[in-house]
Amino acid sequence: MVEIELDGKKVEVTEGSMVMHAAEKAGTYIPHFCYHKKLSIAANCRMCLVDVEKAPKPMPACATPVTQGMIVRTKSEKAIKAQQSVMEFLLINHPLDCPICDQGGECQLQDLAVGYGSSSSRYEEEKRVVFHKNVGPLISMEEMSRCIHCTRCVRFGQEVAGVMELGMIHRGEHSEITTVVGDSVDSELSGNMIDICPVGALTSKPFRYSARTWELSRRKSVAPHDSTGSNLIVQVKNHKVMRVVPFENEEVNECWIADRDRFSYEALNSDERLTKPMLKQGGEWKEVDWQTALEYVANGLQQIKNNHGASAIGALVSPHSTVEELFLAGKLVRGIGSDNIDYRLRNAEFAATQGVQWLGLPIAALSTLQSALIVGSNLRKDHPLFAQRIRQAAKKGCKVFAINDRVYDWALPVNASVVAAGDWAQALADVAAAVAEVKGVSAPVAGQVHDEAKAIAAALLAGEQKAVLLGNAAAHHAQASALLALASWVAEQTGAAVGYLTEAANTVGAQWVKAMPAGNGLNAAQMIDGGLKAAILLNNEPEFDSAAGKAAIAGLNKAEMVVTLSPFKANLEFSDVLLPIAPFTETSGSFVNAEGRLQSFHAVVKPLADTRPAWKVLRVLANLMGVPGVDYETSQDVLAEATGGAAQVPANVLSNAAQAVSAVPAGNVTAPAVASIYQLDSIVRRATSLQLTADARQVREGGAA
Repeated sequence: MVEIELDGKKVEVTEGSMVMHAAEKAGTYIPHFCYHKKLSIAANCRMCLVDVEKAPKPMPACATPVTQGMIVRTKSEKAIKAQQSVMEFLLINHPLDCPICDQGGECQLQDLAVGYGSSSSRYEEEKRVVFHKNVGPLISMEEMSRCIHCTRCVRFGQEVAGVMELGMIHRGEHSEITTVVGDSVDSELSGNMIDICPVGALTSKPFRYSARTWELSRRKSVAPHDSTGSNLIVQVKNHKVMRVVPFENEEVNECWIADRDRFSYEALNSDERLTKPMLKQGGEWKEVDWQTALEYVANGLQQIKNNHGASAIGALVSPHSTVEELFLAGKLVRGIGSDNIDYRLRNAEFAATQGVQWLGLPIAALSTLQSALIVGSNLRKDHPLFAQRIRQAAKKGCKVFAINDRVYDWALPVNASVVAAGDWAQALADVAAAVAEVKGVSAPVAGQVHDEAKAIAAALLAGEQKAVLLGNAAAHHAQASALLALASWVAEQTGAAVGYLTEAANTVGAQWVKAMPAGNGLNAAQMIDGGLKAAILLNNEPEFDSAAGKAAIAGLNKAEMVVTLSPFKANLEFSDVLLPIAPFTETSGSFVNAEGRLQSFHAVVKPLADTRPAWKVLRVLANLMGVPGVDYETSQDVLAEATGGAAQVPANVLSNAAQAVSAVPAGNVTAPAVASIYQLDSIVRRATSLQLTADARQVREGGAA
């Protein structure tokens, strides 16, 4: 540790720290633009100049290492004068367009100009003009004359997103931030550039000119898409979601969010929203009131139960639904007398599991891994923030290996083994054989010890922090249990963690509240294939959300009654009833992320029109069906019963235990059903700007994203 004196106070910081780090520890604010705690130090804005005793001139706090006994003054006349001079230079070419700038009210330059700027300028020459660029549907670069060349966006692309999509060209007053000859910005984390831009050069294209920052209410929430469970601030005006930005949580999403968490809100205000209950009568859809719709559903379910038995009724539920909704769906179905409920719509295998399958380690631990084997995952697109953490680990020397059916660009160094999906189990068996050879133990099944398997085994046997991670394709694989068994054996022998990069916001929660069949209950594939007379679809569209794809339409058309609970006009071909339920912004609820962290949230806006929270709809249906014990007053009451009052999934419930595998299964299997980045759920599918991105276009044109 090194002790310095900062504005008369003694501060201890680790050796190699900068003066800026000491100031942060002491709670002393030093003005800055280019410095960002998550990015490398550039020292190019010079706003953080401070007075260091015995130094001949002011020094940049962000790039001046501390030394024992150093004396620093951040508010001396010398420091303040230097900072004021820098501000004067920064404002020479900055346009005077604060009244029309989207960044107005949350602009670092605007804020610091009040304290360090002058009331007038000594420069009367024409200001420079930088032409706008079109870089895609998410980021606006219409006013690049505002850019102060802090290069935060450039460094973010290189260091966090892993793709240098922006760079600086030319010199002096001709310098400008741009893409390479008209390219667009296509990173799945690109929206974070908007947040870290300290001026109004990079702004949100969907949000542009729609509201002023001081008009917006700010409310905390949790992302409903992938399994990171990113913490959000949802900004609201006139009961309408206008913008979504990250809420900092170092243990979960740090200060970043993925683009689908940021821009999917557009779907919440789209024309596809279902606003009133609807019944199909004579092939025509007609709007009805809630009482009529609910009584129609209850009477229909009762009639089917009387005619075909309770086992003819089932529920297909989405892992993007809340803990409360999934618990009540299960209570409704089981209260009727059926055990047909399943969230595993994309799975091809439905083996019984012990405990709740999860990530196997804290999310934050991904940043410090020393070696990782990832099986069946397009990591960067399936889990953008997990990929970002593993990218940081790779920079520190983490060796990343992948077993996939194709080479994906993860924007990090990876040793990829390209193996047909049907041969993934054999590839893992080969790794197990290589581990067994080194350790002098028997391999669980026969495998070939080749160079690739040896390299993976050596990496996993070295170091202390390592993981074997199964992706969405591995979870949905026809040999999922064999893959888990082999991965578990390798992890046990090497001392690595083993777990799933779980697909959805509440995959872990769905398991916890047992949104799966037990006993003789039908699984999702059997229900979709025509195994039901009455189907309840909670927050999903089987055509897009299941392994069956378009075949789901024919399977569900065999049912006598299909009830869809959705925020959108969905499943019109085969549904008989549409019940408008609230998306995550209009209801209270909870999600459990990949690491087993339970995160609850409140509604941030009122339900649209006649929309109702799904937990309330399910509670009323259960009451009408005579199901006992469902008289809940609030979603918190539901949560308390669903979780037994636990604040997170108990450690003894989290388990990636697997049955032993005696032989490698035959390799002739179909490709696993995996959703692409902007097709994951009903909300992102209806977000206009996300569907205009390069990733979405690539999928429409037959590629993979």
